[in-house]
Amino acid sequence: MSGANQRTPGWLVPFAPIGARPVLVCLPQAGSGCGVFRSWQETHDDLTVVGVQLPGRENRFTDEFPGTFADAVAEIVAALVAAVPAGLPIVLFGHSLGGLLGYEVARALPETHTPSALVVAASRPPHLSGRAAGSMGADGGLETFANLLSATELDGDLRELVMELLTQDAELSATYTDPGGAPVPCPLHAWGGAADEIVTADHIAGWAGYTEVVFHTRQFAGGHGFCLDEPDAAAALRALFSPAFSPPRQGV
Repeated sequence: MSGANQRTPGWLVPFAPIGARPVLVCLPQAGSGCGVFRSWQETHDDLTVVGVQLPGRENRFTDEFPGTFADAVAEIVAALVAAVPAGLPIVLFGHSLGGLLGYEVARALPETHTPSALVVAASRPPHLSGRAAGSMGADGGLETFANLLSATELDGDLRELVMELLTQDAELSATYTDPGGAPVPCPLHAWGGAADEIVTADHIAGWAGYTEVVFHTRQFAGGHGFCLDEPDAAAALRALFSPAFSPPRQGV
């Protein structure tokens, strides 16, 4: 078994067997696990929904955290290449910190796995992220994210665990360095929540220069977690797969 194949079970959580169907790869926000996307498999039964799972949460609670943002991206890319057949349509969806991860994954994937689209939801663009933003603290602090995850309503040890995970994710984010506007090789959709107090419409518009194909931006009702709560967002995501339901790309 290759090293990439060995990585796959940890970093990816397929919610249905990966076969011939288009693949929706979901990267969650800071402090969260990919289990929040499990219900999407029921909604999109003609796709395969695959969650990306960072260490320290859910089924990877005891796994060692990556040293840097780049380390995490390399592991995710290796896992996707090992698990997803070449030429199969892929859409990357990243929420908040997951959007930044999705951007770097889209840039790093080989031509055999070039995404059909990248969707970044409630996510600041690279030049306003990582070291440039002074880590997650620039987004309003860990307490703000804890409130979004309802962590402040938890008791004792459980709240402490969530805060520890948020801290680890903040430290991972702080290791990120903007590659200087390097574009992704696919359409880029930047979505925001009209009531989001962390990522504004101006932040969303800042993604405009990060694709060499086409850029779309859209505001939805809701706050930072709109993509998990608003039916319109789910419908818009589903619509992105219309061009993906075609035979795999030739020559790959």
